[in-house]
Amino acid sequence: MISKNILNADLHCHSVVSDGTMTPEALAERAKTNGVELWALTDHDETGGQHRAAAAAKAQGLNYLTGTEISVTFANETVHIVGLGFDPDDAAMKRGLYDTRGGRGQRAMEMSDGLAKVGIKGAYEGALKFVGNPELISRTHFARFLVESGVCRETSEVFRKYLTEGKPGYVPHRWANLRDAVQWITSAKGVAVIAHPGRYKFTPNEEYALFTEFKAHGGQGVEVVTGSHTTQEYVKYAETAKEFGLAASRGSDFHSPDESHTDLGTLPFLPGDLTPVWALLEDRIQ
Repeated sequence: MISKNILNADLHCHSVVSDGTMTPEALAERAKTNGVELWALTDHDETGGQHRAAAAAKAQGLNYLTGTEISVTFANETVHIVGLGFDPDDAAMKRGLYDTRGGRGQRAMEMSDGLAKVGIKGAYEGALKFVGNPELISRTHFARFLVESGVCRETSEVFRKYLTEGKPGYVPHRWANLRDAVQWITSAKGVAVIAHPGRYKFTPNEEYALFTEFKAHGGQGVEVVTGSHTTQEYVKYAETAKEFGLAASRGSDFHSPDESHTDLGTLPFLPGDLTPVWALLEDRIQ
């Protein structure tokens, strides 16, 4: 039994299998060193690192939940849905994630073309140097190339100047829909969680619609304490969790020691009056 709220659980981070810079094995070691008691690797639209992560966690004596982070389009905004505790070999989920990844290559070429028009040549080839999995080339890989080549000082500056809507390297992508993402997770015996809801630029009505539809499709959790939430957002989404009857999750969204503002295992604990998401998944903890 580890359903207590005062638990150093970190259920959101990324490895080289998607857009992180560390291997699953190195992340497991870092999590253990930082006092994490329950860990999940949640690579974007990919489960290819799950068996490695589970084995590495076991070697570290670290409790583990399978994870992924699925990109969906909702109200013309990209929203991320974290899946936890699912069967990583589930055929329907693997097929759905494969299809979701499929558009990234063409999108990356279009991003490179947009950057070339403002004098930044060879961005696609440059981004590929930072890619562990070519199927998952993303804006983050382009950002690392632009920092390496001296165009910007840090990745956040790249996003601000080149890779957000209205900027030269921005290309939208049509991801999975919310219903499919939630159902892939739940059909594979996992729990679906809305990732870092404070990041989305929704009106109050749009946000209410997101939570309402998410729950109607079988979603059961929301990230309350995350690396991109403010203290005020911890409070806001704790109340949202209670309003919608959702379990609360906690995760740093760690990508890299050089880029991430929040390290693995360094977040505040969940508020005590919430149901932790791991309480729904005790039989799936490895």
